[in-house]
Amino acid sequence: MDIAGFRREYLKGGLRRADLADCPIEQFERWFKQAVVAGVDEPNAMVLATVDERQCPCQRTVLLKVFDKRGFVFFTNYESRKARHLAENPNAGLIFPWLSLERQVVVQGTVEKIGKAESLRYFLSRPRESQLGAWVSDQSKVISSRSVLEMKLAEMKRKFSSGDVPLPSFWGGYRVVPRTVEFWQGGAGRLHDRFLYSAGEQNWTVERLAP
Repeated sequence: MDIAGFRREYLKGGLRRADLADCPIEQFERWFKQAVVAGVDEPNAMVLATVDERQCPCQRTVLLKVFDKRGFVFFTNYESRKARHLAENPNAGLIFPWLSLERQVVVQGTVEKIGKAESLRYFLSRPRESQLGAWVSDQSKVISSRSVLEMKLAEMKRKFSSGDVPLPSFWGGYRVVPRTVEFWQGGAGRLHDRFLYSAGEQNWTVERLAP
């Protein structure tokens, strides 16, 4: 298949410095709300990039569950591959690919575990099946077949049949604390608009980048 000719013009709008909030989290909230209103599929889906022990990048899509001025929070198994990477190298990147809006947000920062109380609050808000799923999966481990998961799920249903599902000790949240946040808006003729927020000691600096 020849894909060299796959091409479209980005004509949905531009981005100017005067349009931007002084804080990248405030700007992210504006764009996130617009993505929700526009019906973007899974607007909180983000690509998380980590670095393995060989210094090779590794990416996967996770779901943003909380954001505020401290950063962007996702939840996972603390024994997963991504968790092992972050234990060795806490630097990470995020991309929010809002393609239907011809936008993306790119974040670079450091990652820290959130407190157990925060993790518990989110865990209790999950559907029961999702709570059980956290107990079932030895995330990123090799398994022989799907039946392994199904048998483990049946076991967990029996184990916790009479009460609430407790928070696993090996499961919780991470916060990506941003150093830089880039807002990218597609433009005609590939003259895209890009603005980079960089964290300073007191405030954020904002610079326009060439496309």
